[in-house]
Amino acid sequence: MKTARQLLLEKTRPGIFSVRPDATVYQALQIMAEKDIGAVLVMDEDRLVGIFSERDYARKVVLQGKTSAGTPIADIMTKRVVFAKPNQSVDECMAVMSEKRFRHLPVLDDDNKVIGVLSITDLVRETIAEQQFLIEQLENYIMH
Repeated sequence: MKTARQLLLEKTRPGIFSVRPDATVYQALQIMAEKDIGAVLVMDEDRLVGIFSERDYARKVVLQGKTSAGTPIADIMTKRVVFAKPNQSVDECMAVMSEKRFRHLPVLDDDNKVIGVLSITDLVRETIAEQQFLIEQLENYIMH
């Protein structure tokens, strides 16, 4: 089973996309649209202070009648960010995301520096690949 670090190294679109806490929702949405991502990290210098997702936008901006251009990210971001450590397995990451019901998981090193973000898509793809590999190994074992 691969670790979060291994999965981050294999990502086809690596990168950490973030905004400052004083950025507007509109600015965050622009980055999300440009990069075709569903969430951005909210960083104060190199410190993770929150995460902003499409779900945050729908529930905390649209439904509350706020404007994208006039609302700072700090007002609506998710402040209690759940994260993974680099040595956690894909299964552990998947379990946390399923239990807490979110789709983006920052990975922080031992100094609490962000080294990447895993999406539920990253984890599902890896799980499918791992299962396919095991199936092929079992088929080869049975045939020989």
